[in-house]
Amino acid sequence: MTNLTVNAPRRQAIATQIALAFHISGFIAIAFFHAQLFISLTPLNLLVCLALIFWTQQSLSWPFIVFALLAFVIGFAAEYLGVHTGLLFGDYVYGKPFGPKWHEVPILIGAQWLVTTYCLGIGMHMLHQRLRRNPEGTYHRFPKWWSALSIVSDGALLAVIFDWVMEPVAVKLGYWHWKTPDIPWLNYFSWFGVSLLILAIFHKLNFRKDNLFAINLLLIQFMFFLLLRTMMK
Repeated sequence: MTNLTVNAPRRQAIATQIALAFHISGFIAIAFFHAQLFISLTPLNLLVCLALIFWTQQSLSWPFIVFALLAFVIGFAAEYLGVHTGLLFGDYVYGKPFGPKWHEVPILIGAQWLVTTYCLGIGMHMLHQRLRRNPEGTYHRFPKWWSALSIVSDGALLAVIFDWVMEPVAVKLGYWHWKTPDIPWLNYFSWFGVSLLILAIFHKLNFRKDNLFAINLLLIQFMFFLLLRTMMK
């Protein structure tokens, strides 16, 4: 598959600038002008983020492609089960901003799971790489299974925190809405479980896992939803 290592830093810098431009313009339009046009462009924003991830991934190897496909399918399947049975996430329905649906589930919701878990997996993996390179640290005292458990479980916990920040904003923007007055705890437990499964696959498959853009994108999206959550109270 294609190797993009030579231009990786430049690609990642350009991708970060593009993601920043999309999210800053979207934040201004939604927070200050309540522009429905930008809300309706959510599928485009998601597709751009997905394309930038593929563009900045340093080696488009088969294990990476397999991860991407599995993350998409698992994410979509979990949402399908959630919408139609309520066994995952709780009782909720999707609105229009996420684009075309298949059996009441937005097709691109699988892409959202892929983007989020990839960014979290990259972030946790690069953090552990840095800890591993520190000869004076205590990292080397722990067994290898501890590192794997930390990458997967801590990443899933961060996914829950990300969802907690995003949920009120997503509801107000019409992405989805709950049939219950409050967001059920089952939603957060399900987010942890589904993220745990996808991140376990991420950790197991052998592909390049050092993409600074993924960390930048995660921070950009987190701040986007956090600021909107603050202003929409």
